[in-house]
Amino acid sequence: MRKRKLGKSGIEASVVGLGAWVIGGGSVWGKDADDAESISAIHAALDAGMDLIDTAPAYGFGRSEEVVGKAIKGRRDKVVLATKCGLWWDDKRGSYFCEFDGKSLCRSLRPDTITIEIENSLRRLGTDYIDLYQTHWPAMDPDKTKIADTMACLMELKKQGKIRAIGISNVSIDEFSENCACGELATDQFRYSLIFRKPENDILPLCKKNDVGTLTYMSLEQGLLTGKTGMDRQFTAGDFRSNEGWNPWYKVENRQRVIDLLTGFKPLTEKYNCTTAQLILAWTLEQAGVTHTLAGARRAAQALENAKGGEIVLEAADLLKIRKAAEGMGDPK
Repeated sequence: MRKRKLGKSGIEASVVGLGAWVIGGGSVWGKDADDAESISAIHAALDAGMDLIDTAPAYGFGRSEEVVGKAIKGRRDKVVLATKCGLWWDDKRGSYFCEFDGKSLCRSLRPDTITIEIENSLRRLGTDYIDLYQTHWPAMDPDKTKIADTMACLMELKKQGKIRAIGISNVSIDEFSENCACGELATDQFRYSLIFRKPENDILPLCKKNDVGTLTYMSLEQGLLTGKTGMDRQFTAGDFRSNEGWNPWYKVENRQRVIDLLTGFKPLTEKYNCTTAQLILAWTLEQAGVTHTLAGARRAAQALENAKGGEIVLEAADLLKIRKAAEGMGDPK
């Protein structure tokens, strides 16, 4: 597995990281997670050289962090551990964000809630430090903490040795720039994939210019770009993938277009002796500004498949061929 540095932090991590949202379970994934199976998937990822693990308190309301903590016990020094702060459900501090799996989530980047969150994460993960601590979503009105105040709190946690590097997620261009101006920013995490390339217009060039590492998520579009989601696949009402407003490519009229796109890549999967998912991950990692990408896994076999995507290096002509094919699809209907 190739490794790259997380921005200017000096921390090296596997180019493909294990995204641990699905490990937290919940109705948004259609069926609940199996903790023993999740631990096996984490162990398989680590054994394959995938040492970057990205989790968050909101993934299963602490469950994902707890499962990750159990899985890395005795192997903490082999893991680049990333988690987050900023989604708060203990009380009404912060600004109301949404209803999620039966709880009201608020966005809170107040120093007082962050101070509580870091201790809860350290306890659940069974460690005394976090390698990469990220703000999950930016603060918003009416309880909108100033970025300078949030960053000052994070810098203090770094000074105390509780975190090694600071990251942000899901921010606007202006918020990105302000975070850079207020502290030592290592990474930015955001959605980016072959069929969702909007970040190429703004955030990716900014990350590259400022030497900020990237953790792209949904780069396999929650399984759609693996080639394993057929036209007959149906999702329950609570399943995140049934939210066509969030991801219109899952609509039946669009899904066939994605299937046809991926079918056209068969000569390339044969050339590189890889799966469709591995080809897509390899393409993602070679795009300008992208340093790391995250891929979820329920089972050990999925983790091993994703890990190989970080070993494949595609030729320039093939990178361009894949891009042109995706551009030819146009936008979802």
